[in-house]
Amino acid sequence: MALSTLKDRVRAATTGQSATVIGLVEDGKPSSPDQLQSSAQGEVGDVADVALTWLERYGNEFTRALPSHIDTGAFLAAVRAALPGLVPCTPASLLQAVLTCARFGLVPDGRHAVIKREGALAVFVPMYQGYVELMYRSGRVGSVHVGLIHAGDEWNFEPTAPSPLDFTHRPRVELPRAERGEPILAYAFCWMTSGARSQVVILSREDAEAIRDEYSQAYRRAQESGAADSFWHTDFDAMWCKSALRRLHKVVPMSAELVALTKTDDAGEAGQVQVVHAPDEDVQLLEEATAAHKAAEGSQDPQAGPRPLPRKRSQPKRTTRMGRRTGKGCRR
Repeated sequence: MALSTLKDRVRAATTGQSATVIGLVEDGKPSSPDQLQSSAQGEVGDVADVALTWLERYGNEFTRALPSHIDTGAFLAAVRAALPGLVPCTPASLLQAVLTCARFGLVPDGRHAVIKREGALAVFVPMYQGYVELMYRSGRVGSVHVGLIHAGDEWNFEPTAPSPLDFTHRPRVELPRAERGEPILAYAFCWMTSGARSQVVILSREDAEAIRDEYSQAYRRAQESGAADSFWHTDFDAMWCKSALRRLHKVVPMSAELVALTKTDDAGEAGQVQVVHAPDEDVQLLEEATAAHKAAEGSQDPQAGPRPLPRKRSQPKRTTRMGRRTGKGCRR
């Protein structure tokens, strides 16, 4: 039998077997996020079914949110690969994280972005390659250079010298890793399309650790819980490079999209709701997803009853230049 649904394809990819789509409909109405959460308290297989069925209903939303240059198949394949580790997350936070990732046009493939579980919440985390991608899209940046200087490399940094003589780096890639030594500095700079070069940002390991300790609540939570599973724990070098790239905003003109990415990244690190500015037709969907997210994290009063799923509302009728409203049955 052909695997025609998102849930079927994910189940087949993760278990090697096809699955039958279960319809989460009661009295002719789709289940709400709270109903999905309560029904997910059973077996692990039921949790996967619930998450996949719920996400399947929003496949068109992800497709519309993606920029035209992003391959929809690659994006959805990356989401499917991430789903097994995200099924314990609240449905509203999972929808919001995937929509945020799609809105920025970053594939959650582990290189450009990641959708990570923080307790019961799904969090969108842009990686440093994602920042580089958005810099190129701005149209102002010709090339971006970010890297790590190892102890055995040849390098020079003289801020008072004219560019490009103020900074040089010759990696000793021909040496064995042990001889090349440990990373000692991260750097980032870019050449603008105008031909000018930005200031070089240099970040020591101590600088990166200070940024981590001051700003990353995800790191502190992982430390306190003993899990040690934040990206600062598992991929310090990538976070080091990302911190150097983020400091470029002080010396390079940043697009509105890149500024929004930085704010969204900060919100995720602080454990706050991640919301991006979307086109007008999708603002209502994101607002209701945010409300559902907060409700899922709030009162668990059984008397409150089920909450509705976030749904896109119809657009208001437009008024023509002659003062007439469009649509059937409208008065002149």
